[in-house]
Amino acid sequence: MEFYNILLNAHKGIGYLELLLVTLFVIALLGTMFGFSGKVNGFLKKTTLFTMIFFHVQFLAGLALLFVSPGVKAAMSSGTLMSDAYSRFQYVEHPVSMLIAAILMTVVHKKVKTNPTLSLGVVIMGLIAVGLFAFAFPWTRVFGA
Repeated sequence: MEFYNILLNAHKGIGYLELLLVTLFVIALLGTMFGFSGKVNGFLKKTTLFTMIFFHVQFLAGLALLFVSPGVKAAMSSGTLMSDAYSRFQYVEHPVSMLIAAILMTVVHKKVKTNPTLSLGVVIMGLIAVGLFAFAFPWTRVFGA
């Protein structure tokens, strides 16, 4: 149980930093799109890189947390994993959405790193990644109800 609590606190702490990075990413993305005629600048490259890195770190910590969580074993053994809204969000929707967001952020980083201008497809992928992140982020657990 000690390892579970350490992982849970690390996952929650990285989540706060991830919120800051996603905010900076959106600001850099929209600033590049509207302010600099679509030319990729260093700020966008750095925020995309750090956001991608922390998406991956956060996903790996969450995946480890999922495997040592006593709740997922209880929900699976009782057969309420998909019928209970909390269990479904916590153990299915949250990890899958975050995985897709991390993959999209990796693609966005690759495109931003290699192309001198920002295309509409990259912006859409970045906004979808941020939207999935916002959907799957457990707002009530992190900030209270």
